[in-house]
Amino acid sequence: MSKNTGIVKDRRYLRHGSEWTHPETPQRLVSIYEMLDNPDMAWKFTGIEARHATREELARVHRPSFIDFIAGTEGKSMTMLDPDTVATAETYDTARLAAGGVMNAIDSVVSGETDNAFALVRPPGHHAQPTEAAGFCIFNNIAVGARHALARWKMDRILIVDWDLHHGNGTAEIFYEDRQVLYFSTHQSPGYPGTGGLEETGKGAGQGFTINVPLRSGAGDACYVRVFQNLLEPVARRFRPEIILVSAGFDIYIGDPLGEMKVTPEGFACLTRILLDLADECCNGRLVIVLEGGYNIQGLTKSVRTVLLELLGETRVTQETLNRMVANGDETCTRLIGRVRDKIGSFWPVF
Repeated sequence: MSKNTGIVKDRRYLRHGSEWTHPETPQRLVSIYEMLDNPDMAWKFTGIEARHATREELARVHRPSFIDFIAGTEGKSMTMLDPDTVATAETYDTARLAAGGVMNAIDSVVSGETDNAFALVRPPGHHAQPTEAAGFCIFNNIAVGARHALARWKMDRILIVDWDLHHGNGTAEIFYEDRQVLYFSTHQSPGYPGTGGLEETGKGAGQGFTINVPLRSGAGDACYVRVFQNLLEPVARRFRPEIILVSAGFDIYIGDPLGEMKVTPEGFACLTRILLDLADECCNGRLVIVLEGGYNIQGLTKSVRTVLLELLGETRVTQETLNRMVANGDETCTRLIGRVRDKIGSFWPVF
């Protein structure tokens, strides 16, 4: 069955960082937007407008002093925020648009205007912490979106799935003591930013609501699908989220210059199908995907396209395809799944 898929797409997202050479280049979105403007794609989606996040909305996640600091970079040609992260003259404005675009995508899906949505925004967000920018990220877009869903839509249970190459340390920190937001991360380990160990499972009321799956380099489609099927699915069914938000980093694509993972476009379609089916089962299909990393521009664009076609229902990964994927699994992945189960089993007695 076809779905009404919304996309957040705004050329103002190209303004951040346009004057300097960096992996997180505006060309990432230029290429995706060109793909979406092709006659075979342009008519298929519902446009969702971007908007600026308000100070109050940002302050649900970030400290006022940090918001002021980022605002103070406005109009300056270059401000180093950390060794990897730079603000340019229009970064503050663009970062507010990124967070606002994610909130509008959530509103569109929850209100029923669209069935699901993909927020194609930049700068990315999942490394941004309450008091600092990091890892190319300014404001934590998905965390601002989750807090917005809690506040505006009075939700009690939000699932954030982060398949980016890198652990979303900012998102993890923000919700580490919060049982309303379940954070599930797959990431290359060892790797930047050095967080995301098995033992990091939450604190206080949030114990058990952070689940980290640190994957060795070289993991491909089979391991990712197995992790989603054997760890994420049973926990999500027990948690019963009211919406699923995805930090979608395409730097796990085979051939990404910053990573060593081996996920193919077909693998991304499989992960999307698993999440779509979970959303249909748990939360009336509410699924919002947010762009994070991905630095092989051709691979990024091709993979985003496969995800969008799966969201639309124009393609549909079959159970046979998923079975074929996991048939190629290796013992390293099997052992890791067992270790994660041992670590979270006392919180989630579903294994």
